[in-house]
Amino acid sequence: MRVRGLAARAGGWSARHRWAAVGIWVLFVVLAMGLGSAAGRVDVDENNQLKGETHTAAQIIDDAGIKQPAGETVLIQSKDAAVTATGSEFRSAVDDVVKAVRGTGKVTAVTSPYDTHTVSRDGRSALVQFDVRGDADTAVDRIEPVLNAVAGVQKAHGGLRIEEIGGASMQKQYKDAFGDDFQQAEYSAVPVALGILLIAFGALVAALLPVALAITAIMATMGLMGIVSHLQPMSDTANSVMLLVGMAVGVDYCLFYLRREREERQVGRDAGTALRIAAATSGRAIIVSGVTVCVAMAGMLFTGLAEFEAMGLASLMVVAVAMVGSVTVLPALLSLLGERVDKGRIPFLSRRRRRHGMNEGSRFWTAVLRGVLAKPLVSVVVAVGALLAVAAPALGMKTQQLTLDQEFGKSLPIVQTYDRVNDAFPGGSEPAQVVVKAKDIGAPEVRRALADFKTRAIASGASRGPVEIRLHAAQNVALVSVPLVGGSDMDRAVKSLDTLRDDVRPATLGKVAGLQAPITGQVAGNHDFNDQLLGSVVPVFAFVVVFAFLLMLLSFRSLTVALTSIVLNLLSVGAAYGVLVAVFQHGWGASLVGAEGVGAIVTWLPLFLFVILFGLSMDYHVFVVSRIREARMRGRSTTEAIRHGVVTTAGVVTSAAVIMVAVFAIFGTLSMQSMKQMGVGLAAAVLIDATLIRGVLLPAVMALLGERNWYLPKWLHRLPDLTHDEAPEPPVARPAPERGERLPV
Repeated sequence: MRVRGLAARAGGWSARHRWAAVGIWVLFVVLAMGLGSAAGRVDVDENNQLKGETHTAAQIIDDAGIKQPAGETVLIQSKDAAVTATGSEFRSAVDDVVKAVRGTGKVTAVTSPYDTHTVSRDGRSALVQFDVRGDADTAVDRIEPVLNAVAGVQKAHGGLRIEEIGGASMQKQYKDAFGDDFQQAEYSAVPVALGILLIAFGALVAALLPVALAITAIMATMGLMGIVSHLQPMSDTANSVMLLVGMAVGVDYCLFYLRREREERQVGRDAGTALRIAAATSGRAIIVSGVTVCVAMAGMLFTGLAEFEAMGLASLMVVAVAMVGSVTVLPALLSLLGERVDKGRIPFLSRRRRRHGMNEGSRFWTAVLRGVLAKPLVSVVVAVGALLAVAAPALGMKTQQLTLDQEFGKSLPIVQTYDRVNDAFPGGSEPAQVVVKAKDIGAPEVRRALADFKTRAIASGASRGPVEIRLHAAQNVALVSVPLVGGSDMDRAVKSLDTLRDDVRPATLGKVAGLQAPITGQVAGNHDFNDQLLGSVVPVFAFVVVFAFLLMLLSFRSLTVALTSIVLNLLSVGAAYGVLVAVFQHGWGASLVGAEGVGAIVTWLPLFLFVILFGLSMDYHVFVVSRIREARMRGRSTTEAIRHGVVTTAGVVTSAAVIMVAVFAIFGTLSMQSMKQMGVGLAAAVLIDATLIRGVLLPAVMALLGERNWYLPKWLHRLPDLTHDEAPEPPVARPAPERGERLPV
């Protein structure tokens, strides 16, 4: 055998030096985890992850050394229209709240609504405001005594509604309500994958190998994330995405490799030859797929958004680690285990596999493919028509940052409190903040400009007040808090923000030379995030598509294969977008996934899904087309090569897809709508890709193209040859199994 490919050389070395290969992998995982733990993880600073005004405002505050405490608010609201803030019962409740929160010793700067004039227009609601002592980032750990104190006042005043809201209290409720969601989903992924692999292989050891590889790849990547975070900050979201992607590709790569090695043993090749063939074929497909997925994940680095960069880098690393593990330690383990890879057979599944040999392929897909290849044009028209129909709703996609009630529903108490505060004090719970930096913040012209801004902000209709100005004279900085008209209605709140930025600020603060006045806050941050994200769509799409095309061109030396791979992947992504819009925006079948009343797609999801799906769908495409090309290079006609490639890979592609769909579907059961949308979108896309795209459309298109599948213009012949085709292996006659002997599968 001529061994030329990197995967074949790596697999051969590992099989010859199996203990060394296993030892090196274990050492790598242990070192990565140890160094990552020692280095600690630096997390994304949400205030500094954006460009534009939000970033400028955060930079001014950081440079000035101003530590903004976590602010909290207690809403006191009468349930009876006859009871107002001027009544004795109401005043008594306000006094009790002030006394109770002060008594905890956890707060400072407690203000009464009668001093700050934070009483609603109808006189039925008032706000007690205060700051949590200590670092704002850890305020959630100290807020419970304050919440308990407020709850105690509520019990004493049953005729009033007394509720606390703020950054720390919101985080506390989310943590209590959904803190276990992610952990349960992450822990569920492993047993689900293992269960499906047991069905696929019918043996415990064979099923454990892919899971073990995926888990060790994830563990190593977690350590690497700690090290890399000192250059590129990471986040919990990036960690969850890394786990999703790592479990998916780690299991897939091992599944592809192990399946091919078993297949070669089944036709009668000795263990060493079977392993070398698996390394040269499936191993090569893994490298091509892995590099393509890494390129796709790298697309997220072009967004300029720290959260996306963290997700992209974490995903890229776990794919690279899983890819390296698949072509190095996996051959060593298979060489060590030999026939013992079939230990722990599941009786029912073992008998079933003895009756149906692996080489026979999938009977279901054999039947489907017979019809597809008999009428390829009809198959293409029907499949493309179905995909376009599914994708059609995506044309009306509406994206936005989900409001609290959209994200969590009305059942969470903090969401109801948020709505009540916004109804009584529009924009009060999440006001805009103008960060004013001047050479002399106390200069008369600056003070006049600040007063003028305060007046005009209310007169313009952008705010109903109260507009509060907090001076930091030593740093020459002023922080101006402006409640926005619109509150939780993001469209109206953004209009109010635009009025402040485009009209009020230039007419007032903009007249003072040398003065900076960026406007930040929750609404501004969401708005700037959306603008920056939309601005990165074209470069990210272009980068991913162009580089994926080039990699496919170099790996298969076929212009046709490269073009069809891009078109098929885009159809798959479009169909996933259509499913998302139909379910979460239009509400078709929303009750089945608990997504009633959402009405929009979370802003970051379309770009995220494009990158992830474009990468993951290459797994199947590379694996199937590699098998088709291999059969074609060994003398089969194109039609026969297509039949052989699709049928022999159908079982492993189906198993891999079922695992991916199951893992992603777990995330579709989470309470947060953004995570639910991500899980449903990924699961739907993988299901469509592994069935309609790879099982029907790909073979039909290739059948129509015939020999043109392998077309490469002469002027491209000088491109590097990355195919590394192996010489055909001679067929091996295998004696009939004796009674009771089990074929390796």
